[in-house]
Amino acid sequence: MVTADDAPEGRRRAVDPELEALELELLLEAVARRFGFDFRSHDRAAIRRKLAALMERRALHTLSQLQDRVLHDVDASSALLRALGVPPATMFDDVQEAVQLLAVAEQCLPGAPLPKVWLADCAGAEQAWTVAVLLAERQLLWGTEIHATVTTDAQLDEAVAASIPADALPLYQRRYEEAGGTGRLADYFEAHGGRLVPVPQLRNRITWAQYNLVTDASFNEFQLIVCRRALPDFGPLLRQRVLDLFDGSLAVFGALGIDRPLDRQARMAGHYVTLLPGLSWYKRVS
Repeated sequence: MVTADDAPEGRRRAVDPELEALELELLLEAVARRFGFDFRSHDRAAIRRKLAALMERRALHTLSQLQDRVLHDVDASSALLRALGVPPATMFDDVQEAVQLLAVAEQCLPGAPLPKVWLADCAGAEQAWTVAVLLAERQLLWGTEIHATVTTDAQLDEAVAASIPADALPLYQRRYEEAGGTGRLADYFEAHGGRLVPVPQLRNRITWAQYNLVTDASFNEFQLIVCRRALPDFGPLLRQRVLDLFDGSLAVFGALGIDRPLDRQARMAGHYVTLLPGLSWYKRVS
């Protein structure tokens, strides 16, 4: 008998939606129990899109096939965790976000004796470097601690060891200037093994850590928390849990940058006022 998994591409039957939903539940349960990463409260549509792309790259036809690979193949499990995570950023890849972040940082960081910034579920080294360069541009970096957290140990290792090719600098320089940069981006980098890494003065202001927004508790008090790229993937209950975590981690008069407007009916909404009209940057006032 030829099954849907075995049939040639042109002869495969469409997957039963109820069966696929069951397969997805089983896969997410397996990932949570086997690896300790809980995606069960993430938005299902976002997960399906990411898994469909992963399955296409690996020539897999069903979620059950993917689950089998993930449970028995280290490379497949790493690929799954990477696929479900935040896509890696490149420097200044969102110019408007960079402009907004700098405007907010200038309001919330200068008054604190030792300002702390949390890049929650950071999109890799280049996002953190972008923030560091922006702060350095306004002389805000040297007294500030940037805490960049990622979900997995593999992401942590990649961030700590990251570098960029020299030929990326012209593009990054243009973006940097579009975001208001006035200097030479190259001045923030040095050659290392044929590639470029941030100079120690910039690199040493960033502390990397593995941290799970789903399960871990607050670990510090911050003047600025930014989580704009991961939140869209969270389902309603998880999203509220994470926003409550940020609320418990943000100092009064600190700033919060998220992906979309706060629900004004949410229990934390009364603590905040909008910093930038029409945008999802907020100042905590109580």
